[in-house]
Amino acid sequence: MRKNVLAVCSSPRKGGNCETLTDAFLKGAREAGHNAEKICLYDKNIGFCRGCLVCQKTQRCVIHDDADWIARRMKDADVLVFATPIYYYEMSGQMKTMLDRANPLFPSDYRFRDVYLIATAAETEHSAMDRAQSGLEGWIECFEKARLAGTVFGGGAETLDAMQNRPALQLAREMGRKI
Repeated sequence: MRKNVLAVCSSPRKGGNCETLTDAFLKGAREAGHNAEKICLYDKNIGFCRGCLVCQKTQRCVIHDDADWIARRMKDADVLVFATPIYYYEMSGQMKTMLDRANPLFPSDYRFRDVYLIATAAETEHSAMDRAQSGLEGWIECFEKARLAGTVFGGGAETLDAMQNRPALQLAREMGRKI
């Protein structure tokens, strides 16, 4: 069955390691016959959630910026992929802000079931992404039909092109193929 895959890349750097792994994942998904779309947050205008909870009644955010549009795209995706660089052993602020702004999805009839996490870090130990994964799992727990379906970790990302020819690149592509 052909699925709609939406990747939200939260790196502040265009063409960085997160985006490289995201592109590999989406390439694999396309090779498997799925529709695949990438939204990068580095050029988006996204404000902080105000905590007003209006979205729980309207299923739309009162802040009309790019996060409102992205959340609507997330609602209609079958598969979500979140990509983040690891900063201080945690997800990027951009990713956390987008997760917060996806609050209108909570009461909605969202389509996504499988959620993936792609993370890169200068550190080489896989445990560097544990807190980011835990944070995403907390978000997923609010969506009873969704699950964390897989993770890809690209360690040793100390330079802009560090993921080229690394095992994480092939792992991301293979994971995308297996959707």
